[in-house]
Amino acid sequence: MSCHQYEAFHSRRAFIAQSGLGLGSAALASLFPRDLLAASAPSVSPSLPLSVSPSSASGLHFPPKAKRVICLFQSGGPSHLDLLDEKPLLSARFNEDLPDSVRRGQRITGMVASQARLAVQPSKFAFQPGGQCGTRISDLLPHTRDIADDICVLRSLHTEAINHDPAITFFQSGSQLPGRPSMGAWVDYGLGRLSDNLPAFVVLVSVNAKRSGQGLLARLWGNGFLPSAHQGVQFRSAGEPVLYLNDPEGLTRARRRAMLDGIGELNRLQHAQSGDPEVETRIAQFELAYRMQASVPELMDLKGESAATLESYGPDAQTPGSFARNCLLARRLAERGVRFIQLYHRDWDHHGGLHDSLPHIAKDVDQPSAALVRDLKQRGLLDDTLVIWGGEFGRTPYAQGDAHREKYGRDHHGKAFSIWMAGAGIKPGTTYGASDDFGFNVAEHPVHIHDLQATILHQLGIDHERLTYRFQGRQFRLTDVHGHVVKGILT
Repeated sequence: MSCHQYEAFHSRRAFIAQSGLGLGSAALASLFPRDLLAASAPSVSPSLPLSVSPSSASGLHFPPKAKRVICLFQSGGPSHLDLLDEKPLLSARFNEDLPDSVRRGQRITGMVASQARLAVQPSKFAFQPGGQCGTRISDLLPHTRDIADDICVLRSLHTEAINHDPAITFFQSGSQLPGRPSMGAWVDYGLGRLSDNLPAFVVLVSVNAKRSGQGLLARLWGNGFLPSAHQGVQFRSAGEPVLYLNDPEGLTRARRRAMLDGIGELNRLQHAQSGDPEVETRIAQFELAYRMQASVPELMDLKGESAATLESYGPDAQTPGSFARNCLLARRLAERGVRFIQLYHRDWDHHGGLHDSLPHIAKDVDQPSAALVRDLKQRGLLDDTLVIWGGEFGRTPYAQGDAHREKYGRDHHGKAFSIWMAGAGIKPGTTYGASDDFGFNVAEHPVHIHDLQATILHQLGIDHERLTYRFQGRQFRLTDVHGHVVKGILT
């Protein structure tokens, strides 16, 4: 048979299989209520002024306060007791055993379980009030303290995981088990793209040759069981910002366009035969990649930024892969319509030597984080941009090893820890919740990770209970079967 006379032959087995699937789907559909089907079936609302991806659910349940999210994720577990949650009692009880009435028999990691005692360890770093609101923040974060009037510090977060990988996975996907869609993928699925020229979900990972920290797996920004169009796109710090973005030498723009048109026609023929939605995704991603060949180089070029702006982000603002540069890129991505921007900064895991390591990493992120909030505010973007700063858990109020006034380390602690949020309807200049006097348990207004996720979706105009996707016989959502919007932090 000539290659130019190809015909598709269908076997009896393929015909019966495809017919059976169609009849079975129709029969199953008749058993479900209409609203349940609507929750799992992708739909596009014509009233939304969005450029949506082909498989987006695209539905706002109420008027949003946020158009976009910037998540400044501090991987490794920043010590809330040394940064955001001052505990004077720890100094008064230095080197005493953590009371049983505080621990309450709760589990601890194997790294300290063999210690003879859990000795109370105060912070060696002083806290001062910031802004007119007077929120007390550590001397390690002086620039963050300067924007105290623009942020809300949450001091009552708690999580279920006790080790890094499940805790980070839980924060990012709502489950400790790998395989669920990431938060950014859910947002992309629920709302679609704001820009035709950039992905809805972009990931930036800081690079630090001296202190690399633990690795981060790409599944943390993956699509899970959602269509693959919703996975995060990682921008790299060296070489091509996105792999294979540039054309090979000798391939002109016109030739690339012709090639994509030909591939698109073949894919459409394949989709007509198979009905596989992933084929549509492939077509859309090829077209987006073509447009990104023009938009990404312009995005990454900082020549248009003023000297004052570059200076505000700190001395590393023009260093590729630095947290400072990634914060500046996050603002540029926000300006250009990227809906979910995920930054990762590693090496917060200070089991020992916290007294030496914490000041260095805090300095890495403090000025750029504060500059990002100020920059967004100056440009009128903070009103509809939700900024989140925090890690997967905090650190223990007892020392890992011996307690010492000057030299100490802390273990993982997820029963009470702190983050801060800003913008998009979050009450500025406030604190919410509290841990107990030891910083061990939540004392007021507990905020579970699912509550945080529900609140993020709420600010985007999404009811977290209604953003669902049917997979393996059940309706899945980011918050699983939990989560309440934290209304106390909302304006």
